[in-house]
Amino acid sequence: MDLRRLFDPRSVAVVGASDREGSYGGQTLVNLRTLGYQGEVWPVNPRRDRVHGFDCFPSLADLPGVPDAVVVAVPAASVPEVVAEAGRLGCGGAVVYGAGFAEIEDGRSLQDELVAAARRHGLPVCGPNGNGIVVFPRRVAIWGDALTAREPGEVAIVSQSGNQAVNALSSRRGVRFHTVVSCGNQAVIEAADFLHHLAQEEGVRSVALNLEADGDGARLCDALAACADAGIGVAVLKVGSSEAGAAAAAAHTGAVAGDQRVFAALLAEAGAVPVTDPHDLLEVAKALALRRPSKARDLQADRAVPGEPQHSVARGLAVMTCSGGDSSAAADEADRVGLRFPPFSAETERRLGELVPHAATVANPLDYTAMIWGERERLRQLIATVADDPAVGRVLVFYDEPGGLEGDPKTSWEAVREGILDGARSSGVPVIVSSTLPELLQDDSAARFVAAGVPAIAGLRSGIACAAALAVEPGDPMRLREIARFKRAICEQIAQLPAGRTPRDSGRWLPEHEAKDMLRESGVPVVQGRVARDEDDAVAILAELGPPVAAKLSGEDLRHKSELGALALELVSEAEVRDAHGRLRALRSGAVLVERHVPAGVELLVSARRTGVVPSLAIGLGGIWTEALGDAVVVPLPATPDRVERSVRELRGAALLSGGRGRPPLDIGAVGRLAAAAGDALLDAGLELLELNPVVVYEDGAIVLDALARTSAPAPQPAAVSM
Repeated sequence: MDLRRLFDPRSVAVVGASDREGSYGGQTLVNLRTLGYQGEVWPVNPRRDRVHGFDCFPSLADLPGVPDAVVVAVPAASVPEVVAEAGRLGCGGAVVYGAGFAEIEDGRSLQDELVAAARRHGLPVCGPNGNGIVVFPRRVAIWGDALTAREPGEVAIVSQSGNQAVNALSSRRGVRFHTVVSCGNQAVIEAADFLHHLAQEEGVRSVALNLEADGDGARLCDALAACADAGIGVAVLKVGSSEAGAAAAAAHTGAVAGDQRVFAALLAEAGAVPVTDPHDLLEVAKALALRRPSKARDLQADRAVPGEPQHSVARGLAVMTCSGGDSSAAADEADRVGLRFPPFSAETERRLGELVPHAATVANPLDYTAMIWGERERLRQLIATVADDPAVGRVLVFYDEPGGLEGDPKTSWEAVREGILDGARSSGVPVIVSSTLPELLQDDSAARFVAAGVPAIAGLRSGIACAAALAVEPGDPMRLREIARFKRAICEQIAQLPAGRTPRDSGRWLPEHEAKDMLRESGVPVVQGRVARDEDDAVAILAELGPPVAAKLSGEDLRHKSELGALALELVSEAEVRDAHGRLRALRSGAVLVERHVPAGVELLVSARRTGVVPSLAIGLGGIWTEALGDAVVVPLPATPDRVERSVRELRGAALLSGGRGRPPLDIGAVGRLAAAAGDALLDAGLELLELNPVVVYEDGAIVLDALARTSAPAPQPAAVSM
């Protein structure tokens, strides 16, 4: 849907306009006047002649023209009718404030009516159960809460939480907003659609995305791709967690690659920055709006250290402060997020030694002490010198400013502020400013820093987080659109299910031997073996493969065989094979699968599933112990072998595969090819879930030992017997 008339309306109609105190419709009229909106404003209320100084009309049909934007501020029961009328008239879009829709059980049918009316006429609707839209550069305030005029900026917000959007508008931290959207239940237009529109808005440099639900994964991918195309940074706060689907929970995959981990993997592909609270959402978005490239050599990720977690943050951060305690706290926080400080060169240390007092210790982080507080020129030189170090790609300066300063203290603090700005202008690398405590960032000073292109961040922890965020590499739009296409192909496959059927009640678990046959057809290397027709055939398979062999039961309801005792290993003689076959057949119903017993190697779990915001691969170290070890990576599908291989090298235990501690390097490339083929099989074979566990990796090659698969297709019907 085209959202341009909703974001840049020439006219706004307010249905349910009232001068009653606390009325959302009345507050909207006040907000439009407060911001100085230049278009037509048409209140709609059959019981009023004028509201807040505006002439009132009985209905939408009685307006002097077709409004671009319609505010719907009437009780929930009347909303679908108003939306339908707005659609029939050809309005450009609507904002629905009211609650009482799908956020409560009794309101689901009412929301269905609203959605049907909007889609019937192709009408974009923001809400319901939201606060609306504010576009500061255009003085548009389709907003139901109290609002004050603010200087426009480059940060946009899209929030499912209305209260958090309201709070953001009330904050004073140097952030200036371009657009704020409170989308509520996102019944018709999702947060992703708003994000996609904002990617095309002139003046938007970053977006803070506050989500409570995944939404349509393909639309989100397209929106993130549009942001990557436009160079717009995206910070994301995803609240709430959903349980993995029942199919995944029946395997190990649900715990290894829960929905939140899949969402996080998609953000990583997009170069979007996940945050954990509303405070950091605004701070990171503020920083991303001012992102500029650092030194190319400093954007290289830290070299992999066997046994240590790897992080998508750049090397090359230098920290400057007048406090030893602050420098230590910064170092600890940077270590927690995986951000390392490079040591200064000998030349930098020499130059710094000439600038700092004798009491100072020249190191990174640099504590230049309070002895030179207020010396503007010396602070400029310090910043310029640190920034000139060949290992430094970004400088973070801590600056705390109490409120209400006057006289000499005010002059002293201003000198420090101006010295930092002078240093930033002299610097060949980006400079960030951060207070140590959030309340010690004053709005006026922060705005001055921001206007100069220097991110000003509230709080030490957030300052370090923003330094890491600014080092995250942008996403690849082509890759994101590939993921969107794969997601849509999966959705089309699901749509082909019989009417009224869901993947859960249509599908079935494949017996292991069927799953392995499917894998072989897909080009996935699987251990040799086949189903034994009877005891004699099991002995024949022993002769074909050579000892030792393994025997196991294979059936639709057999998933965790080791726990059931439904397998026998290292069988070398005819008697052992016969005995194992008989024991397994007596255990429960199912086919007996006899396979080559392979030598030990490093075990992995490789799974592909289509639940979550997008289909994904999960690769974990440890085979059956992956869940306990918690060492796994998630990759959105589709994935090339090279893409999988890069992710496998990010495992904490990657040294087991790459040759750490004197071990021979294993064939990680084979893992990449195997896992990528498994991901392709998810779509090609119409699967909900595919779990290969374990996959054994050797110096030359990798092979699947066990396979678990669930398909959307119903079980084949037995052939009719003619009489």
